[in-house]
Amino acid sequence: MYGFHNRLLHVDLGTGRHRWEESGEDRLRSFVGGIGLGTSLLYDFAPPGVEPLAPENPLIFTSAPLAGTGLTTTAKYAVVTKSPLTGFIADSLSSSFFALELKAVGVDAVVVTGRAPAPCYLFIGNDGVEFRDASRLWGRSAADTEAAIRAELGNDAVRVAAVGTAGENRVRFATISNEGRHAGRGGVGAVMGSKNLKAVALSGSARVSVADPAGVAAAAAALRQRSLGEHTAKYREIGTVANLAVFDRLGALPTRNFQQPTFAGADGLSGESLTENSFSRRHGCASCTIRCERLFKSLSGNEQRMEYETLFALGPLCGIEDPEAVLEAARLCDAYGLDSISTGGTLAWAMECVERGLLPEAGNLRFGSAQAVLAAIPAIAERRGFGDLLAEGSRRAALALGHDSLDWAMQVKGLELPGYEPRSLKTMALGLAVSPRGACHNRSGAYEADFSGTVDRLSSEPGRGALVAASEDFAAALDSLIVCKFLRRCFEDFYGEAAGLLAKVTGWDYSAAELRLAAERIHTLKRCFNQREGWCPEDDGLPPRVLTETLATGVAQGTRLTHDELQGMIRDYYDARQWGQDGRVSEARLKALGLDRGA
Repeated sequence: MYGFHNRLLHVDLGTGRHRWEESGEDRLRSFVGGIGLGTSLLYDFAPPGVEPLAPENPLIFTSAPLAGTGLTTTAKYAVVTKSPLTGFIADSLSSSFFALELKAVGVDAVVVTGRAPAPCYLFIGNDGVEFRDASRLWGRSAADTEAAIRAELGNDAVRVAAVGTAGENRVRFATISNEGRHAGRGGVGAVMGSKNLKAVALSGSARVSVADPAGVAAAAAALRQRSLGEHTAKYREIGTVANLAVFDRLGALPTRNFQQPTFAGADGLSGESLTENSFSRRHGCASCTIRCERLFKSLSGNEQRMEYETLFALGPLCGIEDPEAVLEAARLCDAYGLDSISTGGTLAWAMECVERGLLPEAGNLRFGSAQAVLAAIPAIAERRGFGDLLAEGSRRAALALGHDSLDWAMQVKGLELPGYEPRSLKTMALGLAVSPRGACHNRSGAYEADFSGTVDRLSSEPGRGALVAASEDFAAALDSLIVCKFLRRCFEDFYGEAAGLLAKVTGWDYSAAELRLAAERIHTLKRCFNQREGWCPEDDGLPPRVLTETLATGVAQGTRLTHDELQGMIRDYYDARQWGQDGRVSEARLKALGLDRGA
């Protein structure tokens, strides 16, 4: 096959055995790769009702057809499992050389099940699969683990994805890290740690064959040129940290656990200020011409990667103005392997609990207390003291604490909200409410409608459902090919051009209509998986604070989002999806998408 290897590796850590299977052309054509392929495999390999941290829950690493072809921004891979944070699907992406090496070891996907009797790591190479002892690596950071494995194998070209202390301790929002990047949201690292799997190491030499080499080369050259144009200028010039000042001006910057939509310290913490005072260098993922990554240098001389979501979550959300403290908090999250959004969201919930006279064991963990945050992050990763409660995430922690604290746990389906204020971005509010992953800004671009000026972002007129559904399908296509979302506006006709790229790589006669259908099929199967795992209509919603409190500051002052408004938008979304009014996927839609046999 072109673009794929048609090989699936299934590893059972409990028995120490592995087997090879065909991926199947029908599956690959229907679900493409990346998130789509991972979703399909999760549905098939996860026993219905499996506990996320049970040995039987599969941890799935997937490649994509465009990876390794030289097309810009395509060096990405997906990790899919059942989330220990939400109980629903967790689908995370990460990037760079590990993604290229996954393709080079000659697989489309690796499905890991079971639990090793002692800490181990997998080494997958040209000669097969090795189960290697990782006892001496337990307790070490992902970066240290990567260096140690390379030294042990005597190969600096080995690529490694590993968990840190948080994953080992099954913190429910732990990440899997590779080369300083992270498959972050949903707790995929906790699943990996629960299997006593410290790392996956890869070294291969398989080459990607494409059906039309000249056509792929020409398309790659054209896409590289477009990637350096106006549509990516923000990412190339300042990076995503530019969003902080913009969102503050729009009254859309969640502050102090979503109690305010603006932050008094926004100027000093803005991307512009960081760039002027702390900028160290610009970097990028493998196979990327945009190079959006920004590294900032702290007073101690350490370099730290920073993007908007981490900056928001560890800064304004926790009321922290000091850039040095935010950089250090981000460093700690990376070192321990913690999702920075869920870390900030859970800490902000705890801060509000302390200020309401609850959670006395958290001591001086209050809004604006940088030192308390820096002390709390290791406590979470190590499940030490009150950190053990916070390691469960804000929803579980609130349910355990009681006293109505769930009212200010800012999460959807258990996943903490990203840095978008739903009351002043109402298309985004709907996107957050209905996302299969929970409160997610990456599995749809619903916020783009709010920022585009094509809708009134402060109102909720009919039509938002179709906008959100279209943005979810668009994201599903990007995440399955895989193409970085920062390239999304460089396409004039995305589905037509992307289908053309897929055809040049695979040799398939693949059309824009087929890619659109595949994107909807992928998103719908996520919904089917969640339904199978216990989803109910009440899971599509937003935290009580969002639906009861009016914005009190900024240009959106006086704006609110009512329960009835949100429910109206959700019904509009179900109609756009042609699902039932209870939000369940209709039989007619399953049949139209070819899912009636497998979902």
